[in-house]
Amino acid sequence: MIDISKSALLTRSDLQEATEGEFKGWRTWTFDTFLNENGPFWHRVEADRSIRCAFRAQKKHLNSGGNVHGGCFMAFVDYSLFAIAGLVLDGPGVTVSLSSEFLDAAHEDELIEATGEVTRAGGSLIFVRGELKSGERLLLTFSGTIKRVKQKPRTIAASRR
Repeated sequence: MIDISKSALLTRSDLQEATEGEFKGWRTWTFDTFLNENGPFWHRVEADRSIRCAFRAQKKHLNSGGNVHGGCFMAFVDYSLFAIAGLVLDGPGVTVSLSSEFLDAAHEDELIEATGEVTRAGGSLIFVRGELKSGERLLLTFSGTIKRVKQKPRTIAASRR
């Protein structure tokens, strides 16, 4: 059994917990400038140890048709992939594949939630599948693969990029 209190999902230095508002008690990572600009996306560990991710659709998430942009869904799915795998990933990783099926549209002010499961966690690859919903409405299903990576020592030149 995994001790989630020591998991990188909960103990990373770049993890921020909301202290007020709709997502009070939920957490987000602050290391990724893309996610900082395009979120906020949030996650929490449920009582049954499953991971739930969510965001509230804002005007900036919409396409010209007034629906949440497919690219926004995919960014949120990628975020959710790592949150769902977080209890077994326990270190850095990269997405090596991500597949999705768009089933319905979402609109401004809707709460979009992701849930899923790790279907297999090997030595170098972690396989995840899940779904996005707004209430009971299924919006998207997804599957993805994360590759664990070893952190390489950063050189001075690399750290300036």
